[in-house]
Amino acid sequence: MPPLTNAQTRDIETLIHPYTNLDAHRSDGPVILESGKGIHVRDSNGKQYIEGMAGLWCTSLGYGNEELIEAAREQLSRLSFTHLFGGKSHDTAIALAEKLKEMSPAPASKILFTSSGSEANDTQIKLAWYYNNARGLPRKKKIISRQRAYHGVTIATASLTGLPANHTDFDLPIDGILHTACPHFYRYAQPDESEEEFSTRLANELDELIQKEDPGTIAAFIAEPVMGAGGVIVPPQGYFAKVQGVLDTYDIRFIVDEVICGFGRTGNMFGSQTYDLKPDTISLAKAVTSAYAPLGALTVSEDVYQAMLDESRKIGTFGHGYTYTGHPLSAAIALKTLEIYERDDIVAHVRSVAPIFQSRLEALSEHPLVGNARGVGLIGAVELVADKATKKQFDIKQGAAAYAARMCEEEGLISRAIFGDALALCPPLIITIDQINEMFDMFGRALDRTHDHLKTELSKS
Repeated sequence: MPPLTNAQTRDIETLIHPYTNLDAHRSDGPVILESGKGIHVRDSNGKQYIEGMAGLWCTSLGYGNEELIEAAREQLSRLSFTHLFGGKSHDTAIALAEKLKEMSPAPASKILFTSSGSEANDTQIKLAWYYNNARGLPRKKKIISRQRAYHGVTIATASLTGLPANHTDFDLPIDGILHTACPHFYRYAQPDESEEEFSTRLANELDELIQKEDPGTIAAFIAEPVMGAGGVIVPPQGYFAKVQGVLDTYDIRFIVDEVICGFGRTGNMFGSQTYDLKPDTISLAKAVTSAYAPLGALTVSEDVYQAMLDESRKIGTFGHGYTYTGHPLSAAIALKTLEIYERDDIVAHVRSVAPIFQSRLEALSEHPLVGNARGVGLIGAVELVADKATKKQFDIKQGAAAYAARMCEEEGLISRAIFGDALALCPPLIITIDQINEMFDMFGRALDRTHDHLKTELSKS
């Protein structure tokens, strides 16, 4: 390996990197990105990459969008900061809340702003507890999530997240957070089980969990329409309809985490619309600003809002919120982002290019390394396996997906290795058909190089 640059050494001595092997990072050093335009970013060596993950599933309008930059400049020059505490407000937050209420697939009486998806989902937990206290149901507090779910990294939301690395040695999950089965048909279906049968079994298991715990103690169920970091897991046929039937039976609120799926990613404005979900509330973040500034939000239904009013009368205040709740900069960028989505009909563009994306993705099923290719709209993943016939997984020490991600970078494509030896793609929504084909050409070459590497390693052993 070439020696580390001065900037790489400074990085190692000053920064903690999320979701990074910190020991390996000390020798490998970071890839330092310096600029971006459209779907591309460029590193400190001048190498250009297709940003095949839209950053972290979020830079939907790509890099260097001049309208978003100008919206930020105008807002900073007019009102750089104010807060929403103690009844203060500003027109940009008001306008954004109005727009999100209008767009929401969940019943939205009010919008509560946060700075991230983690904060939005953390607030969902707090409001579920608060709401049930207000209506005299102090036992109804448990939240059901799913294995392999991803809902954030605060103490509470990392507990919702159903991934081992988010729990191990963090002393998580906390009490009151439960996990039901992951709806990954390829990996967890029984032999000869159809998607409908698999969905029925998982809904029955959810029902059994609720009955075991006592329905009177369950406040909410939370789910991503498509599970992101847990493997880009697309719901099997009939899954959400059956799950929603169980929730309705027991008066359990349905929280839909739209942090990744929201704002066009699945071919509709929200994943809830793609899969005909009926959420009581949704959490938002990421693409609401095309990631140009941090912003999260959740919808508050009228019944919850009335409970919040009752609590304010009793306590004298609503004791929750963040310094940056409704930050003017983030709100201004979000308003412009939503304007662009509608004006340029981003959803129609996604629908027009998604068939090419999905056909190129599906074609990778024939690759000797790929056990399963799956996706919807402009999100997808391939799951790498050591044996296609048996679905045998690689030994974790082989780091198959991580190696493939490095090969993607060498080819000029940023992908991401995620849970279950899966390799994900989630490009900016503005990507063209020619760029999709270029991206998958790079992706295929990276898989070929990974296959050759793994065969060599196997022959040595």
